[in-house]
Amino acid sequence: MYSAIRSALFKLSAENAHHFTLNALNYLGFLPGFNSLLERMFSIKNKKLHRVFWGIHFPNPVGLAAGLDKNGEVFPEMSNLGFGFVEIGTVTPKGQEGNPSPRLFRIIEDEAIINRMGFNNVGVEEMIHNIKKGRKRRGGNVVLGGNIGKNKITPNEDANQDYLTCLEALYPYVDYFVVNVSSPNTPNLRALQDKEPLTELLQQLKVAMANKPRAKPILLKIAPDLNNEQLDDIIEILNSPIIDGIVATNTTISREGLSLSQEEIEKMGAGGLSGHPLTQRSTEIVRYISKHTHKPIIAVGGIMTVQDALEKFRAGASLVQLYSGFIFKGPNLIKEINQALINKCSAPNCK
Repeated sequence: MYSAIRSALFKLSAENAHHFTLNALNYLGFLPGFNSLLERMFSIKNKKLHRVFWGIHFPNPVGLAAGLDKNGEVFPEMSNLGFGFVEIGTVTPKGQEGNPSPRLFRIIEDEAIINRMGFNNVGVEEMIHNIKKGRKRRGGNVVLGGNIGKNKITPNEDANQDYLTCLEALYPYVDYFVVNVSSPNTPNLRALQDKEPLTELLQQLKVAMANKPRAKPILLKIAPDLNNEQLDDIIEILNSPIIDGIVATNTTISREGLSLSQEEIEKMGAGGLSGHPLTQRSTEIVRYISKHTHKPIIAVGGIMTVQDALEKFRAGASLVQLYSGFIFKGPNLIKEINQALINKCSAPNCK
């Protein structure tokens, strides 16, 4: 069924298909029985899939990565498509348009996507309004992550306040936070990954969290373009008390692995690359980090098949997230990964 849906959606531009899908799910989600139908078709409930990290109970370890449901509009429907958790955002304190269009491109032959969206979102207060509506629409039990960022017009020296604003506003409504300093589409944002500013930002967020009735985990999302020396700095921070886990990885500025000509690549312009070309590098980073920490790792990047997901787990991932794989393969990929994990845990010596 998804192949027919994909064929129709891929006749639209990538961004128009994105908006059409979200609008359709948002509309259909209010129809009696729609979410129940999705759940019957795609969700697998099995205690072998259950995971607990940071005191959060995940019904299965396959989540939706940030960037698809930017404004928290369709997380109940995404959950009923089989995802064990949904990460919404990236959200900023104030709504912003993002970068000019065209800014989202499919590379079908490589199962890849290039985006330079630029944190387009409705702002944190409107997101909260959407979350409240979604929680009433069969979304009360969805494990929800809040991916937070800074507004484009906010200079880096004032960026910490943007992250603090989002954390304070979203605290009652999400289960965990992800600090996004790794998107390549906001000018100078990746400079916040440097050890000194990153440590200061995470310390301030941790202090703010310490004043809450109950601490919720703060994770860091990193770029796949970091070298080993930079990763070692990240690992040092990860092994300190100021952070609870890591999301590896965001999109890459590299164009390695694409079958396009240099002229075609240049025509698409700047932006973050996701999908199949990122599979190996993302797994390498997960494996490198996992050798130096005991904290949970959410692996994301180039999970296009069941084997890609299993390799992420073998590399040390605690949980995985899909984005491009979901676009190209549909909800059956979620179901297939979860079924493979059940089958694996039916074998002798399953861990």
